[in-house]
Formats: sequence, structure tokens, C-alpha cells
Amino acid sequence: MSRLSIEASTALCLLQDAGRFGVRHLGVTQGGAADWLSMSWANSLLGNPLEAAVIEVTLGGLTLQAQDDCCLALAGADLGALLDGQPLAPWRSFTLRKGQRLQFTQPLLGARAYLAAPGGFTAPQVLGSCATVVREELGGLDGFGQPLAKGAELSYAGPATTLREVPGEQRPDFRRAPVLDLVLGAQHGEFSGQSLFDAFNSTWTLDTRADRMGMRLLGPALQYQGRPMISEGIPLGAVQVPPDGQPIVLLNDRQTIGGYPRLGALTPLALARLAQCLPGQTVRLAPVVQETAHRQHRELLQRFR
Repeated sequence: MSRLSIEASTALCLLQDAGRFGVRHLGVTQGGAADWLSMSWANSLLGNPLEAAVIEVTLGGLTLQAQDDCCLALAGADLGALLDGQPLAPWRSFTLRKGQRLQFTQPLLGARAYLAAPGGFTAPQVLGSCATVVREELGGLDGFGQPLAKGAELSYAGPATTLREVPGEQRPDFRRAPVLDLVLGAQHGEFSGQSLFDAFNSTWTLDTRADRMGMRLLGPALQYQGRPMISEGIPLGAVQVPPDGQPIVLLNDRQTIGGYPRLGALTPLALARLAQCLPGQTVRLAPVVQETAHRQHRELLQRFR
């Protein structure tokens, strides 16, 4: 069993895995890594199951010290990681010797970095997952949904692996303003024609009101013309439109039901890309049919095999 001690942390440094499934009828949300693609690459670099527990570091502020020699992997955002003061680029596995420190300073490119350990980090399973959902007090190191805290220890039991890198052509481009694919939803025909035109021909700005529950998009007001809705289940990536007409993309820690009309839902790949966007960044939406989204997702998963 190898260990890492936490010397500094923030409320945005969380233990995550693929999330909880089969429990939304109980009012329990999914949780899990916001950028599932970067989490999968970090685990893949070490030969882990793609859903193994990782550390999700949002915006930086985490410092770890190795209590044993270890091999870790880093993917996702460039948060100015330093290994004993020397820059450490993401999208690779690396060796951390006993006593060395790994520090995440501030966002340089992207918002969320994912740190994986051989075999995945050890944590209790709550409803089938160790994913941290602070609002529901589920998951994490103690099982009660607490962020990683100074003074705590992380452990893992997997073997060391050969050092590897993610091929350059497989790495997402966080520099380019993203175009987010959206599968149209059941209520999209109840929006005005002008609103549908605006939704897919306008540039949207990410509001500062953003967290793991959802991200608000600022742009032209979308007008819903249908009847009032009865609350219904909400999928990951649903794009709700409240009365002010400004869409909200619902993320991993979303509520399980809602009554606002939905323009549709972002594809898994679009969600992973959105998770790396900071407030003030601009995005565009692009309609895509469900069959195309399924095919693209299957092709992406084949890369890990």
C-alpha cells in the first residue's frame, strides 16, 4: 500500500470516479468526474480500469507529498503542476519519489486536472461509487462527501507501470473555442423559430455562476412557447431554459428532476470539453442527431482498447 499526504487543498479538490448509477429514482444524483475523457486517459496511462478513482483538481491549490516511491499519471488541464519546483506537463505518467512534492498552482490551460494512481485511489464505496458529491454528503475519502483536506492521506495498492504519454493527436485542444454538439430534446419544437436560430448561430459566454451542478450560458434570450411542464427526470448534459431565456447546462451534481423546458442535451464528448472551460470563455452549440452522437462516442471509446 503506497501513500500520499495532503499538505494543501481547496474545496474544489475532490475524489471522483465514473459516478453513481441506478439510484436516481431515490433522488441521488450521479456525481463523478466532470471531464470523464481526461479521467479515462489518466487511468489508461497506468493500465487502470477507466472508471478507477482519481483526484479531480479544479483551478489548482493542491499540494501532495509522497510517503513512498510511486508512479502517477496526470491528464486534463494544465494547472501549473510542479514536481519539487520543476514544471510537470499533463498527459503523461511520471515517477514521484518518497519525500517529493507535487503542487498544482493555477490554471494555465483548462480548468480541471485528473491525477491517477496505480489501481485507483482507495476509498469506501457508497451506493456503488466513491464519487464525491458535497451537497448530498456522499463519497470521498470518508464516505460522507467531504473535499480532500489538509492532513489527510491518500492510498492505493496497484503496481508501478511503464512511463507513457498520450499521443499528441489524441489530446483535446483546450486553446480553441469549443463547438458543443447537442442532441435536440422533446421540447425543442416548442421554442420560437427565432430562438432555435439564435441557439445555434450565436456565441454563448459562460457565466460566473457555474459549479458541478451546472453552467449558465449568457446570450440571446430563448423563448419557450409551450405549455407549463410537469417536472421530469434530467439527463446528464441537459440544456434547460428557465424563464429568463438563458440556458443552463446541467452537469454531474445536478438535481434529479426539473420542470424547465429543455433544448436538448450535450453529447458526452461535448460535456468533457465544457468541463475544461472557465467563466468568460465563449462556446457555440451545434445540433447533432442521436445516431451520430452514439457512433462518435463508440469510436472514441475504441481508442482506449
